[in-house]
Amino acid sequence: MQRLSLVCAMNKSQALHSTNSLTREPFMLELHTHTTYSDGSLSPTDLVEAAIAAGVTALAITDHDTLGGWTEAIAAAGNRLEIVPGIELSTIHNDRSLHLLGFWPDREILEPLLIEQQAGRWRRAEAIATKLAELGAPIVLPELQAGQMPGRPHFAQALLNAGHVQSWDEAFRRYLGEQAPAYVPYEKLDVVEGIRWLREAGAVVVWAHPFLWRGGRVEEALPLLVEAGLQGLEVIHPGHSPSDRRQLEEWCDRYQLLPSGGSDYHGPGNGGGRHAESLNTQAVPTDWLEPLRNAAD
Repeated sequence: MQRLSLVCAMNKSQALHSTNSLTREPFMLELHTHTTYSDGSLSPTDLVEAAIAAGVTALAITDHDTLGGWTEAIAAAGNRLEIVPGIELSTIHNDRSLHLLGFWPDREILEPLLIEQQAGRWRRAEAIATKLAELGAPIVLPELQAGQMPGRPHFAQALLNAGHVQSWDEAFRRYLGEQAPAYVPYEKLDVVEGIRWLREAGAVVVWAHPFLWRGGRVEEALPLLVEAGLQGLEVIHPGHSPSDRRQLEEWCDRYQLLPSGGSDYHGPGNGGGRHAESLNTQAVPTDWLEPLRNAAD
């Protein structure tokens, strides 16, 4: 199946050669990052430059529910950095948000499936805006480019710009957090359906930050997800403790799943501590990349 993975840039063997030819140490992976196409504060171009400066050798673009940032990132990277095209898909399990990372999906197959998911994000944004107005905190969202998806960080910045709050932390605490009055949940896409979408598009499907899921015990949900076609677990994440990582590695061995990892980078000044780790600080082993690549359908 032809895929966009390194469109306009290089094929997989060329990409690996390019990665190995980089001279900056340490060689590390970033397989979970966000740009301005969802809720990151850096454009794809600026994220690529920041990743290169940090010594990253392979960078996954995994914006929420959109593939919009790929083209710009690939063009910006040239042969200096391998771009892993990806997505973070918002799904639901046990009525709580469960995110899936999909690496190397076929764009022509996945984008049509995302249309309703993206429309749901806009409906959610309208509902949040309505609630904020009812709470006496009306806002004006910034104009978004084609392919960009509205998220709570956009609302946090809008609240800050309007003078309703003094910080993003305050915005989430008073208005946007899951227990706050302007919170609106995602429209439901069942996790099994989400895995099916990604697998049909040839993506490698990884459960993002499993220990941040609040819908139950990870070990109880995992067999269902594996049966549905899950292929990996995000072992390394700033929200995971060392014991979490050890447990996830054990489950990878038990279920023959692939490990993945990244900083879940949202850019500087983004989110007041929400995944505020810097690029290339999580020490994701480079030898995790090739098994993930080989698992692509």
